[in-house]
Amino acid sequence: MKRVYPLIVEKMINRVFKFGGASVKDAEGVRNVLRVLKHQGTKDVCVVVSAMGKTTNAMETVVSSYYLAKKNQPEAVLEVVKEALRPIQHYHEGIIQDLFGAQSAFVKAKVDLLFEEMHGFLTWNKSLNHSFIYDQIVGYGELLSTTIVSAYLEAQGTANRFLDIRQFIKTDGVYRDASVQWEQTVERIQKLNNQGELLVTQGFLGSDANNFTTTLGREGSDYTAAILAYALDAKSVSIWKDVAGVLNADPRAFEGPVQLHQVSYTEAIELAFYGASVIHPKTLQPLQRKGIPLYVRSFIDLENPGTCVTAGSPLVPEVPCYIVKKNQVLLELATQDFSFMAEHHLSSVFELFAKYRLKVDLIQNSAISFRVCLDNRFDQFEALVAALEKDYLIKYRKGVSLYTIRHFDEKAYEALPKEAEIVLEQRTDQTLQLVASFKG
Repeated sequence: MKRVYPLIVEKMINRVFKFGGASVKDAEGVRNVLRVLKHQGTKDVCVVVSAMGKTTNAMETVVSSYYLAKKNQPEAVLEVVKEALRPIQHYHEGIIQDLFGAQSAFVKAKVDLLFEEMHGFLTWNKSLNHSFIYDQIVGYGELLSTTIVSAYLEAQGTANRFLDIRQFIKTDGVYRDASVQWEQTVERIQKLNNQGELLVTQGFLGSDANNFTTTLGREGSDYTAAILAYALDAKSVSIWKDVAGVLNADPRAFEGPVQLHQVSYTEAIELAFYGASVIHPKTLQPLQRKGIPLYVRSFIDLENPGTCVTAGSPLVPEVPCYIVKKNQVLLELATQDFSFMAEHHLSSVFELFAKYRLKVDLIQNSAISFRVCLDNRFDQFEALVAALEKDYLIKYRKGVSLYTIRHFDEKAYEALPKEAEIVLEQRTDQTLQLVASFKG
């Protein structure tokens, strides 16, 4: 990150609040956002909002359906687009009707315009770059949610200013996982000239040099909040969730999770790196650079202070932390002549990992073999295998789970499912990692 010297502006945002999809999944959730804001105060606050509920998943289905039709049935593209967008439009219209009742026409017109923009792009687009199409369409989920939330707050007497975050966060042109152009972004954000008002904007989005929409990676709304806080020297960032705070384990995968009251920046970065889903991996670096505390709080229990991520003790309380990443691929490579896996082998292999956008979550090597656990989130593993097989002997297992236990103790294995077959184990003084396979 380049060092950027701040500009002088009339007013700074003191707090950045981020509301995820679960917090605005329906009309009651939007009403609860107003409840949170009234409880916390709205002066000098910037609100970052994700797409509503499972809208991002639904938008991904739109992109996939469109992409297949574009390649295989171009004459059917228009009908495919209409059919794919229809349930998403009905979903948002239902929320609008619930929130605004007889006064819904004005907001519905704004939302209809966004759907017309999507339909127009999908009708006239000539590109077959899946990632480019993805970013131009999926990002509308955030534009829809913020349009509705901003209008509802205004209708309830809470004045606010709607911002299109794409005008402020500038990125490179790597679609679906864009990198922030920090100098341009900070300069643009610091020119907001905020007058103490409440700001409402989107998470997840940015724009490239040609002003095409880019996205910051799944769950990137947390990162957006951190970018804004960094650029505006905010006093804090609060992520409002349906959990009490950061837990030492995902309650969907482990029994009896414990709430963490404080987590250091360093420890939180470690947890995020290994896949903890509460905090986005990129979120913490800009906050740590300026010592901006991050709070993870419940949007249900507003009296619970949640978890504070800041400098200090690694964990309070000091307990093991459990993380699981499912649907991983365990890949094993060996040279075809069984010679040593030397530095030039490893260098070429990692270049291919980068080329095909496979994230490496665990590495283990011996003299003649090399094993890695990979996250195949962009479905490029088959292409990777084709590139590797001319030089290496290859074995792999799909559908494995990677368990990471920070600050593990002798009872660590007891937390794993009884049916798990451990196929790889690796440990350091602080971290135990286990790759597990499940029969059937």
